[in-house]
Amino acid sequence: MAGKITEMSKPKQVLQLHHSGVSNRSIASQLGLYKETLNKYIRQFKGLSIDLQEVLQKDNPELEHLFNGGSPAYVDKRFEDFSKRLPYLEKELTRKHVTRLRLWEEYITEYPCGYGYTQFCFHLNQHAAIQTPSTVLVNTYMAGEKCYIDFAGDPMQYTDMDTGEIIKVQTFVGCLPYTDYAFAICVPSQKSEDFIYAITQMFCFFGGVTKIVVPDNLKSAVTRSNRYEPEINRLMEHLGNHYGFVVLPARPGKPKDKCLVENQVKLLYQRVYAPLRNRMFFSLEDLITRFLINTSGRKSK
Repeated sequence: MAGKITEMSKPKQVLQLHHSGVSNRSIASQLGLYKETLNKYIRQFKGLSIDLQEVLQKDNPELEHLFNGGSPAYVDKRFEDFSKRLPYLEKELTRKHVTRLRLWEEYITEYPCGYGYTQFCFHLNQHAAIQTPSTVLVNTYMAGEKCYIDFAGDPMQYTDMDTGEIIKVQTFVGCLPYTDYAFAICVPSQKSEDFIYAITQMFCFFGGVTKIVVPDNLKSAVTRSNRYEPEINRLMEHLGNHYGFVVLPARPGKPKDKCLVENQVKLLYQRVYAPLRNRMFFSLEDLITRFLINTSGRKSK
């Protein structure tokens, strides 16, 4: 089937999840891939006679040559045109008396070289499936599969003893959705180096690495946010390749995608921020020590 070329991070994510024992159906649902595309990546990988780590270390041009053959014919201009029409088609389908056949007839009149009716309906179904994920998949979690991470909106602070300056710091929060078990730590900023440090400390606390990490669309995790194909920060992608997890950012403007970690932030405000509101701290280490003492008593649900 002709379609838009897939970012080379997708094959990496497919292979990592497949190597971790996740079923093909689950991988296709998580990544929004057509099942035949997913099966093609797995078959191609098995025919390469190289190990997974070697694939993960390859740059995008090398991977594109391996998985797509480097052929310009792989790009289908019909899909580029069709993807621009999707918002209009989606809106029109909600109007009374408008059918897919009517929309296809209007589409093929405007773009005679476009998709036939069968492919037209297929791409509309794929678009609808991505926008409306299965309720069962959303509400069912597997132990050790996912980890949700975010930064609290309100910062903590400490006072520099030499200058008297009040320095604000960021609070990183992560949770395992299967048990709702949470971790939190203060770091100087939301920059990549502090973000990555917080993630490694979280996995040390949990005693293992999940297969999937779901961050918000902050710059340290996502270079360019997109509902369908977000561009992952290279440092974050390298961290995932090193530890063996894939990064699946929450959709922009969809807080329900990470509602469990949002709830943990609210609990953090009540159980940690509030008890420490009248305390003064004179170094980041002092703040982190007290912060960890206050969070250590929290238990998973």
